[in-house]
Amino acid sequence: MPESIVLLATPDGWRHSVRTADGGMLCGRLDGLPAEADDEAAQAAAAELVRYLAGDAGVEVTWDPSPDQASWTGRVGPVR
Repeated sequence: MPESIVLLATPDGWRHSVRTADGGMLCGRLDGLPAEADDEAAQAAAAELVRYLAGDAGVEVTWDPSPDQASWTGRVGPVR
C-alpha cells in the first residue's frame, strides 16, 4: 500500500519515488507525460499512479508546498 510519494522534475521527464507501508520503494518515470508538462499535470498523473497501486483502497494524495517548484512530496491517505 502506498504511504507517500516524491515527485521530481528533471530535464528528461518527471520522476517519482513511492514509499510503501511495508518499507518498500517503487521508483521510475511518469510514463506518457512530456518533460515540459506543468506541475499540476505531473501531480495529477502521480496521484493516478498511487490510486492504481492502492487498488480498491480508495486513497488520495495531499501535496505539500514546494519551495523550489521542482520537487513535491505527497502524503497518501484515505479519501475524505
